[in-house]
Amino acid sequence: MQNYGLAHVWAQGDFVTCSIALALLIMSVLSWSVIVIKGWNVFRLKRLTQDAEQAFWHSDDFADGIRKLGHDTSTPQNNPFLALALAGQEAADHHHQTQPHLHDRMDVSDWITRCLKDTMDDSVARMQSGLAILASIGSTAPFVGLFGTVWGIYHALLTIGATGQSSIDQVAGPVGEALIMTAFGLFVAIPAVLGYNALTRANKGIVSKLNRFAHGLHAFFVTGARLSSSRRKDGLRLATAHSN
Repeated sequence: MQNYGLAHVWAQGDFVTCSIALALLIMSVLSWSVIVIKGWNVFRLKRLTQDAEQAFWHSDDFADGIRKLGHDTSTPQNNPFLALALAGQEAADHHHQTQPHLHDRMDVSDWITRCLKDTMDDSVARMQSGLAILASIGSTAPFVGLFGTVWGIYHALLTIGATGQSSIDQVAGPVGEALIMTAFGLFVAIPAVLGYNALTRANKGIVSKLNRFAHGLHAFFVTGARLSSSRRKDGLRLATAHSN
């Protein structure tokens, strides 16, 4: 048994076998890095969304609401709620200027909707960054491992044919070593697929809360009042129509 195993596969493997093993190792490291980083970001955003919206709307004024959303206004991209509030405020203030810009001819509701939508798109893009890596690894890793298995079995059969020894003890070892590559491919692919599905589902929940907050901001900057629950659906349709 000391002549078989992972160490024997690496020691006796050719350039293709070692390259496939290294590729699967790199894919595994990338996959787990994305899962850990994006998972921490989702956890942070979920903690932020628990009380951020209610704390903002129960503030004394807009400046107090900004302070409750976050203190670091220099990097609002790390806080999508803060980014939306600042973008809405900047859009409302900028629209009231009398400079001869094309957007001055736009309705204030259209202009604020556009600015909030752009900020939402940027926040969603940041939350979804890295998920393409998980999707690619989850779909390609099994085939990379399968290719390593086919290559290993091919060379094992060539060796058996050259030596003329076809007993079970001469066949089982090399073929079993080749099958290890398939197991490696599945070991890399399964966490990537599960992590992709979990992160996608979590991001959808955060995006829905951001949409609700953006609709409330739109109503606040246009009418000066918070969007009530009974009118939220109408505001959603209105904002969607303006964005289209």
